[in-house]
Amino acid sequence: MADKIKVLMLQPIHEEGFKLFDDRFEVIVAKDPSPAAIKTELAGVQGIIVRIAGCPREIIEAAPDLKVIAKHGVGPDNIDVAAATERSILVLNTPDANAVSVAEHTVSAIGALAKRALYNDRAMRAGNWKVRGELKAVDLDGKVLGLVGTGKIGSLVARKCRGAFDMRVIAYDPYVNAGAAAANGITLVDNLADVFRQADVVSLHTPLTPQTRKLVSAELIGTMKPSAFLVNFARGEVVDEAALIAALQNGTIAGAALDVFEQEPPAADNPLFALDNVILSPHSAAQTAECVVRMSTTTAQGVVDALTGGQPRYVYNREALNNRK
Repeated sequence: MADKIKVLMLQPIHEEGFKLFDDRFEVIVAKDPSPAAIKTELAGVQGIIVRIAGCPREIIEAAPDLKVIAKHGVGPDNIDVAAATERSILVLNTPDANAVSVAEHTVSAIGALAKRALYNDRAMRAGNWKVRGELKAVDLDGKVLGLVGTGKIGSLVARKCRGAFDMRVIAYDPYVNAGAAAANGITLVDNLADVFRQADVVSLHTPLTPQTRKLVSAELIGTMKPSAFLVNFARGEVVDEAALIAALQNGTIAGAALDVFEQEPPAADNPLFALDNVILSPHSAAQTAECVVRMSTTTAQGVVDALTGGQPRYVYNREALNNRK
């Protein structure tokens, strides 16, 4: 009897994904997702599935039989893609699985910020009926939504905000041409600063790369309208968090909604927790009942295809695929 194909999950995935591994596979879930512990479980492993835990070079180099690493999500910034590519190891992701969920979360947060929904809720629970007279909620009708990135999620956010709020949408995205953006109802602007100066709501939808790390600086935040909101459901390190906190504290901007943070989970004494003009969620924009099934099944199917002679649908490092031919 042939040896089974061994797959290591650094963290478990939804059971619907598990079901796609038939009796050809031996699937194990790591007891501890730290690199030191993972390295003790790599014997014979051909596939690794990654969620939040990292897959750095030290893990990749300690896995001689490794052929595929699959990210349960979109951004593979917790995988050393370069180290994988050097060995022609495929890196897979699920770029379509979470777009609807993250877009819905984004639009919901924009509405909640504008209407001060959480602030009013807390005030009511504290017996403060007079909060209704503060007149700090605003309408979104006709306001400007500024996007940084117009990929699947950004384009969906644009469509939903136009439909729900009749917002005008501008964006900065150096990788998209004006015609493609216009087809999604988006007007491209020439530089990032134009988005921050003009927008009433800035929403970030860019991956974390060396070029985008702390892209949103104190200087950029300082150019925003004092009535504007910043929404970050991309990656925490895209924003200079200390600069954002200062801007929220001193009224440089009106508020923010954050699903991602420079450190995850944030430290208990993070100043964001003390602010009443910010909406926080625990990197959960994609954690809907439907989305976790889509991500788990897409991830699992990619690994099955990669290890049984098939063609995975979503290969992040295409150069590794070419090297295998």
